Amino acid sequence: MMLARFYRTEAGREPVRDWLKELGAAERKIVGDDLQTVQLGWQVGLVGEPLVKSLGSGLFEARSSLPGHCIARVFFCIHGENMILLHGFIKKSQQTPDKELTLAKKRQKSLKQ
Repeated sequence: MMLARFYRTEAGREPVRDWLKELGAAERKIVGDDLQTVQLGWQVGLVGEPLVKSLGSGLFEARSSLPGHCIARVFFCIHGENMILLHGFIKKSQQTPDKELTLAKKRQKSLKQ
């Protein structure tokens, strides 16, 4: 089974873990369940849209529908045997904001150095 790991900054912070703690219990459970589904189904090829979308260059987004018509996104990549959770946010428009995607790509790139 692939392990889910939180991206850790040089200062030791885990931004996705911090973001998850800010969510309510019900929202946190939904996102957690969706991430677990990705984690368990990845190696056997059982996950894809609508739950997971490839963003290219080894970057993916896990999509969670939350109560109140909110949408959560967690960007992740596969690094070795691990699913690295790079960035999480609540999506407020149809288009993914460039700043969210840029941040995830920057974190992904730092893993390769």
